Amino acid sequence: MSLSRRLVLAIPLSLLAGGAAADAGSAPALIERFYDELLAVMKAAKRLAFDERYSRLAPTISRTFDLALMTRIAVGPGWGQVAAEQQQRLSAAFARYTISIYANRFDDYGGERFEVTPTATTNPNGVTVNSRLVKTNGETVVLNYLLRQDGGGAWKVIDVYLSGTVSELAARRSEFVAVLQRAGAEGLVQMIEQRTAALRTG
Repeated sequence: MSLSRRLVLAIPLSLLAGGAAADAGSAPALIERFYDELLAVMKAAKRLAFDERYSRLAPTISRTFDLALMTRIAVGPGWGQVAAEQQQRLSAAFARYTISIYANRFDDYGGERFEVTPTATTNPNGVTVNSRLVKTNGETVVLNYLLRQDGGGAWKVIDVYLSGTVSELAARRSEFVAVLQRAGAEGLVQMIEQRTAALRTG
């Protein structure tokens, strides 16, 4: 069984309740809007400093991703033993880290385009939206998104699968759990903040 599959199975069902709702039609549209806004930043990236890219990407990433739930999943079973104040600090640090990854990674534009499959695939954990990044040389990168509905019924991304199958959240969880066990919640906050700082200067 793949690591990403084990991660999904480990998510408490209460966190995924309602994820496989009948109306999945708006899920691909969410990814389309995200890509439109991401491309706009990429096209302007050469004249934008990191902080400007971060500021422009923060609203769309916050609308697209369920960053609070992603933090809980990434931290793993130890989340329940973390004090409420530290949970808030972890969620805030994880959100800044996620936005910083995109601000760092998408800092140029060379004619790339994104293609989104118009129909989502329903599964027991929500829906999957398939997409790909098409580079100017024709090379493609598959990026698939797992989404669930939040309490208000809006679709939100809870994981990204690089090359179609490699779960970003599974990789985060493997590392986060080890740090939490070794250094506690404060140590994990510091590690995430250090990673974020490195992205800003990288």
